[in-house]
Amino acid sequence: MDTDRRITNPLTAYGLAVGVWLIAFLVRLGLDQQFPPGFPYLTFFPAVVVATYLAGLRAGLLTSVLSGLTAWWFFIGPPGFELDPATGLALAFYGFVVAVDIFFIDGMHRERRRAEAEIERNRELAESRDLLSREIQHRVSNNLQVVSAMLALQAQHTSDPDARRGLQEARGRTALIAKVQRGLHDVNGQALPFAVFARGLLDDALDAAGRTDVALTVTGGERPLSRDQSTPVSLVMLECVNNALEHGFADRGGVVRVDLSTAGNEAVLTVTDDGAGLSPGFDPARVQSLGLRIVHSMARQLGGRFEMTGLDHGVRSRLIFPATDRDAAAAV
Repeated sequence: MDTDRRITNPLTAYGLAVGVWLIAFLVRLGLDQQFPPGFPYLTFFPAVVVATYLAGLRAGLLTSVLSGLTAWWFFIGPPGFELDPATGLALAFYGFVVAVDIFFIDGMHRERRRAEAEIERNRELAESRDLLSREIQHRVSNNLQVVSAMLALQAQHTSDPDARRGLQEARGRTALIAKVQRGLHDVNGQALPFAVFARGLLDDALDAAGRTDVALTVTGGERPLSRDQSTPVSLVMLECVNNALEHGFADRGGVVRVDLSTAGNEAVLTVTDDGAGLSPGFDPARVQSLGLRIVHSMARQLGGRFEMTGLDHGVRSRLIFPATDRDAAAAV
């Protein structure tokens, strides 16, 4: 990204230097009678600034030398290169002013080029980091799929029913994590908003379960989750929905509502169903099912907590976890 507008061709740069000097000289000559005594360089200072800004250090130096000699010959004392203390002082003043102008203008250009080079370098580093991150995620997803296939193969060769069931559950959850990893980003590698990602993931889960009798709504979640939050939150959401399909809608259809909102410094994932509800005496803190253990483990990983509440018709599950700074600021 090069935004430097200076003239880089040497012939064009020197042509500009001579051109602005000539214009400054002609203007100074034409207005000589209107200028008060003691201002021989009045039109030449802008010429030096313009040449240095547009064409660089050497063009500025050429314009300053031509301007200084012209002013000395025509506008300081009688015509000619006479040198006396007053003329020497005037030339020294001119040299000091144009040196300061050229120094700061050229320094400004050099600092801008250095800043642009740093920005370009940072952009390339960011692109490399994003590419590496996408490649790592792709490889992780592929490796998880391989593990899932190996677990399925092992389950086929296991005679013990409990061991086979455990291997099949492990295979399913491993395949699920692989699907989560693949679904977090679009084809360009951009992180998807949670609502878009969750909708696609849950539609796939309903299709896989063959549950055309269950309606799904997803609200909130307009922003993507952070890298550290995406997988745990997605797994909790899927466990809650699968629990509703398995227990709440075992013999009938219904509605599952998923919402992700932010309240202050906390993000809240809420999964609500209008199914059969909780069994009498059900205590989520005491149940030791693998699904609930996974959910509580994911909540601890996020630094949050998980709650499950029975309703008159259905169950409401809530995952409360710290919001990112960006989401917390957006919620204010």
